[in-house]
Order: sequence, then C-alpha cells, then structure tokens
Amino acid sequence: MMMTDSDMKTPKTATDKETLAEEMATQIAAVLDKALQANGKALLAVSGGSTPKLFFQKLSAKDIDWAGVTVTLVDERWVDETSDRSNAALVKANLLTGKAASAKFFPLYTGDETPMAGLKTLEEKFAALNVPMTAAILGMGSDGHTASFFPNGDKLAEALDPGNENTFIEMHAPGAGEPRITFTLSALLESDFLALHIEGEEKQQVLAVALTQGPVEDMPVRAVLRQSEKELTIFWCP
Repeated sequence: MMMTDSDMKTPKTATDKETLAEEMATQIAAVLDKALQANGKALLAVSGGSTPKLFFQKLSAKDIDWAGVTVTLVDERWVDETSDRSNAALVKANLLTGKAASAKFFPLYTGDETPMAGLKTLEEKFAALNVPMTAAILGMGSDGHTASFFPNGDKLAEALDPGNENTFIEMHAPGAGEPRITFTLSALLESDFLALHIEGEEKQQVLAVALTQGPVEDMPVRAVLRQSEKELTIFWCP
C-alpha cells in the first residue's frame, strides 16, 4: 500500500536520504528562526536512533541564532550519557556541533535511579525553562511505537490521554529495553510544528498498516496520525 496525499495531512517525500535530510533541515531551521525572530528563543525536541543522524548534521550547519535555541529529546532511555544507548550522546555528537554548538541542551535523564524518582525534578526544570515547544520531530519503530509510546507499555493509556496535563511520563514496555522517560502526547501536541520522520520501504509499510483502521494500543503511532489538534508533516524517503 503506497502513501498518498489523502493518507497524510502534509506529506514530504524525497528520492534519497541526503535530499530528505537537507529539505528537513531547511524547513526546521525556518520554523526555529521564525520563533527566534518573534520571541528570541525556540525549543526543538528531536528523536534518537540512527535515522535522524544525517538530518542532525545538516541542521547543525544552518545559519540561525543557535544561542537562542534549546534542544531536547522527545523521549530518552533511562541511561547515562556515557552509555552507547544514550540518545543525548547521539544528539550532542551529531547536532550540537558546528554552528549549532552554541545551542543549549535540556536532558531528560536526571541521574536518579528510576524515571519515577526523577520525574518531579524533570517537570520542575522543564517548567523553569519557560520556552514553548517550537518543533517536535518524531520517529517510528517497526512495532508502530513513536516517542516512548510502546505497545503494551505500562503507562500507554495515560501517556496518550489528551486530558493528561503532565509534560512527562515514565514508560516500561517489553519492546523498550530500558525504562524510558517521554513527553506525553498532550505536551507534544502543544508544539508549533509537529513532524514524523521515517525512512525505508519497511517503515513505509509499517506506516501503511498504521493508517488502516486498527486499535491504537497495537500501534501507538496511530494516536499521532489520528489526532486532529495539530497538523502533522510526514517526511519520508526510500
């Protein structure tokens, strides 16, 4: 099943990863710059994994006022930055370099023993930033998860609840590996610009299934695809 314009609100496709990364970087830089021009500050939430590396590198070369930008993660494994599983380490190595080296970084891992132990501190520190979410870039796993909204996640229903006023929630799930911390769906939907970034034929097929009528619990990315509160831009290439 191929993705079509009717399946997605604002599809953006490219013929290859290099082109897609450059187009994404150009658009996200423009979104950030608009916020910087209006407010003097901007907040960018990105996803981890190998897919966004090239996008990070392209974005780090964009000429905007990076000193006014705070970068954070959509979600994070509950591990220290010294771990090769740390998304924070990935972002610092690939995005917070070059022109983007002056950007601030807001980590989700607090150093506490568990996500639950660090949750109150994290909420307080994030509130103290006082920077509205400018752009949130989601990824998607082959199991249909996005952020740390995993099938069979112990806090999945709470994380997806549109009435949840919390910014963050912990998550444990069979497919998650480590315990996780994640922005709630309601917090992500407060972003000025919301995007889903996927690459490859396999992910295209996963998305095609997610776009069919099925339980959100089976493929939690459906909660993002089906919501009508925020326009969603989907970036994809083979």
